[in-house]
Amino acid sequence: MKRAHLCSALALALLIAMTTSCQTTEDSEETAAVAEPLAPPTTEELRNATYDGFEELDHPVTLIDGRWEGEPFQPGAASRPALHLVEGLRLTGDVDGDGSDEAIALLAQNSGGSGEFIYLAVVGHREGAIASIGTTLLGDRVQIRDAAIDGGRITLDVVRHGPDDPACCPGEMATMEWEMTEQGLSASDDVATTGRLSRDTIAEIEWTLREWKRGEPAPVRPEVVLKYTDDRFIGLGGCNTFFATTAAGKKPGHVSVGPPGRTRKACAESAMEVEERFLKQLDAVRKFGFVGTRLALTYEADGGYEMMLFDRRRQPVTR
Repeated sequence: MKRAHLCSALALALLIAMTTSCQTTEDSEETAAVAEPLAPPTTEELRNATYDGFEELDHPVTLIDGRWEGEPFQPGAASRPALHLVEGLRLTGDVDGDGSDEAIALLAQNSGGSGEFIYLAVVGHREGAIASIGTTLLGDRVQIRDAAIDGGRITLDVVRHGPDDPACCPGEMATMEWEMTEQGLSASDDVATTGRLSRDTIAEIEWTLREWKRGEPAPVRPEVVLKYTDDRFIGLGGCNTFFATTAAGKKPGHVSVGPPGRTRKACAESAMEVEERFLKQLDAVRKFGFVGTRLALTYEADGGYEMMLFDRRRQPVTR
């Protein structure tokens, strides 16, 4: 009889232990599921998100495929408010300390005039949806040279208007920082002015052509690579190496380019077509700057201006 009681007691203890173990495992799995970090918003989600916090707009704006246009300021007027996502910059990191990464984007707002007001926006997850959680004005025609997130702080290397710069052409380089607070993005009072925009700003960096002009991608192959060094643009034109002398203009970012020279290697017809077009556009370059950390070379085309866009090249050129 005692043996039967002992077996029953052992069986009960084993059952309790197994039940407790299962509950602990289930609780652990549930806790792990809750703590799983969410992926940051994608570029496509940024292109179709809702943003607010714009000084000249008193309502949130929802982008459709990266753009929004409002009603004319007056009936029959041509000018109207517009907003678009600046392509080329999507930075991710945990800005608000919630354990999940947010995405950093740039927005450009125009009200029909020549100015273009650049905003920094933080987009993350709120209550199961993509939401803008912080927006701040950077300034008129501010350019972004580089961007980083470190320890929750957002750091931008910018080109902005200095005290004597004309409205068209910002030329002061500076480093600015922000952090997320309960009230939104808070700018650091410690803004470091780092110099003036010049050709040396882009020196010794290899840049890969990504767009012939806004909205027209350049081919991945053959690769077109540009570098500035010793007053010259040099690089790979798609087949041959090329070189072109440059001279600084009177305003920040203005530059003139001499007729490009090149080696005389023969390549496939498609590669030669790429090279011919690139060198023709390079010869017409009149200005350089940055769009969403991309190098932008503005060139004359058909009585107006277009813009070639380049990414920083991650690997050195080898031949």
